[in-house]
Amino acid sequence: MQNTLLLLKRMRYLLLLVCFAWACKPVAEQSEVNKRKPNIIILYVDDLGYADVGCYGAKGVNTPHIDSLAKNGMRFTDAHSAAATCTPSRYSLLTGQYAFRNKAAILPGDAPLLINPEKQTLPKMLKSAGYKTGVIGKWHLGLGYGRINWNKKITPGANEVGFDYSFLIPATGDRVPTIYLENGAVANGNSKDPIRVDYNNPVGNEPTGLRNPELLKMKADRQHSKTIVNGVSRIGYMDGGDSARWIDEEFPFILTEKATDFMESSEEEPFFLYYSFHDIHVPRVPNEQFVGKSSMGPRGDAIAQVDWVVGKIVAYLKAHDQLENTLIVFTSDNGPVLDDGYSDRAVEMLGDHNPSGPFRGGKYSIFEAGTRVPTITYWPGMIQSGTSDALLTQTDLLASLADLVREKIQPTDSENHLEAWLGKSQEGRVLMLEEGFTLALRAKNWKYIQPHTGAIPDWMANKDVESGLQESAQLYNLEEDINERQNLADSLPEKLNTLKIKLNKIIKNE
Repeated sequence: MQNTLLLLKRMRYLLLLVCFAWACKPVAEQSEVNKRKPNIIILYVDDLGYADVGCYGAKGVNTPHIDSLAKNGMRFTDAHSAAATCTPSRYSLLTGQYAFRNKAAILPGDAPLLINPEKQTLPKMLKSAGYKTGVIGKWHLGLGYGRINWNKKITPGANEVGFDYSFLIPATGDRVPTIYLENGAVANGNSKDPIRVDYNNPVGNEPTGLRNPELLKMKADRQHSKTIVNGVSRIGYMDGGDSARWIDEEFPFILTEKATDFMESSEEEPFFLYYSFHDIHVPRVPNEQFVGKSSMGPRGDAIAQVDWVVGKIVAYLKAHDQLENTLIVFTSDNGPVLDDGYSDRAVEMLGDHNPSGPFRGGKYSIFEAGTRVPTITYWPGMIQSGTSDALLTQTDLLASLADLVREKIQPTDSENHLEAWLGKSQEGRVLMLEEGFTLALRAKNWKYIQPHTGAIPDWMANKDVESGLQESAQLYNLEEDINERQNLADSLPEKLNTLKIKLNKIIKNE
């Protein structure tokens, strides 16, 4: 009997040890998980309008993967790109500085790097916090020092402003050279077939849109009618580099493969991925897999293509048990544009769809649709599903994400609104700057637009959006006039002057 009791005591003791060890293991593992900072992915679509996806009211195209992010995350109704055009928005996103301070405008294809390599940037900040950083897709922030030699490694570029890895469309899809750059070097380049690029004078004997319209997949305006590559005429002249030239229809597959390769290489550390879509920028040449997926022709099919990419990124994270430790920000660089240089029937096939939703304007415009863009944040377990009316701008992602990863930053135009981005607060900006060919200021539902007396580019003449530029000031109450039709500048001079003073203080950095 005594031996039996002694045996039972020993068995109980061993059982307690096993239970203790088993209990401690997940605690330790959980502790390690908590120590690891979340992965951060910015899915940055090009020219996607406020209502261009299903969860914002799109008609004629289905976007189930994007809608799923919104259904299970936070959908914002008053979040903005920093500017109504691509280069300025990208500059502000990555630097936390208003683009006008650096006179940032839409860059030509051979422009020097716009961001000073010594400058504080979002990827640099995250690198300091222990992140591996990567950029995949459209760049359009300049490279090198201008007059680029495309046959040598190009520096400075994306790597010099904080990205450990870069795989880039150097400028835009409608500009030469039609090649990818991987960490500053031409991907699949051939030294025996050197690349020559000139934006003013023809090089080589390549066919052009003006001379050889029979070779085109779609007609283009004169600006986009230089060298033909893959059946599409582009801005500028190019010769050579045949082995390196991209095929537009392969963009979603090649860029997504590079993105997943980058994420896979980062499994031992948190990563920051800036996935910069080419879609739905012109030329819109969706892969045959997506042709006919919408009722709106190439523009709508390109939106479906974007949705497919989003689904692939989320599926990768889920398959690799990283989804619950990843913050995804889905948004656009500016508002929508239909006819932007190519005859792809974007206007004719629009149907009942309104890319701008209830707002006025679009890309290039200082009206709301120029910068009010679809914006979704998604982080399972950390962001509750819902809708937020917080006034937000992409300029603030630098300060907000710095707070998330507990990293200090230098003073900048960026404000910390992490609680709003995560859906824990409905309070965003008190004052928010909007940039177009002029400046505007939002103060909650009031909007002041500066007078504009300067010139705008000649190429704006054929765009199908309202610029919103006037020689006199504009004042709108968006709560009562969301479409910005009733200019109250003359009837409310005191309100106008108050906002004018506040905007001038921001301009002067006071």
